Amino acid sequence: MRNSIVILFLGISSLMFSQQNDPKVLEREARKDVREGNELYNQLKFDEAEIAYKKALDKNPNYAKASYNLGNAIYQKNKNKEAIFQYDLAEKIAPDKMSKAEIFHNEGNAFMKEKQYEKAVQAYKNSLRNNAKDDETRYNLAMAQELLKNQQNKDNKDNKDNKDKKDDKNKDKKDKEGGDKDKKDNKDKDQDKGKDKEDDKGDPKKDKDDQQNKDQKPRPNELSPEQMKQLLEAMNNEENKTQKKLNAQKSKGQKIKNEKDW
Repeated sequence: MRNSIVILFLGISSLMFSQQNDPKVLEREARKDVREGNELYNQLKFDEAEIAYKKALDKNPNYAKASYNLGNAIYQKNKNKEAIFQYDLAEKIAPDKMSKAEIFHNEGNAFMKEKQYEKAVQAYKNSLRNNAKDDETRYNLAMAQELLKNQQNKDNKDNKDNKDKKDDKNKDKKDKEGGDKDKKDNKDKDQDKGKDKEDDKGDPKKDKDDQQNKDQKPRPNELSPEQMKQLLEAMNNEENKTQKKLNAQKSKGQKIKNEKDW
């Protein structure tokens, strides 16, 4: 009796395990999780919806709708980069072109939120390649292209302004270097001029001697040293002549002065 109970229990457990791993059973449960997730999504309960879609993918990793809806729930939470990653996964397992068109459309919206307009343009183009009749995607594409154009113009302007600022900075630097060089040249010139003045000024002692020589130059009505020398020599000669005459008279006798007697 006990053995029969054990066998019966093992049989039931084996049946339940096999049912849990049956792909069809897992698909049904995954669809159930997706429906639950959609209800939560419509109620704006995006966190709970995200959990439900992940449960569906755990049971069926190739469930494209669950993967796509998970991306939408993440997108609604403003986790744009994570949503883009999820859309890429969903696109790889999408079963048809219409599904791919919807995935690329929403991926473009996520790129728009991130201001990655070039990637948004590409995503919208991919969407239209899969569904050329989607006017909403066409409108979004035109908007993304306009925003991309504005972004590029702004980047070009910013690059030009930065280049102009850099050029102005380099010009100011060159002007400053040129100014410093001019100042140095002027300083060198001033130093050369000062040196020339000192050379012109010459030796102070020499200048003093020159000044004394200038002072020794004859002034009007004055005799030069040479003239005075000649004059003294002449006077000496005359004095010698006079002395000779006196000596000669003494040798002849002295003349007596006549005086009257009263």
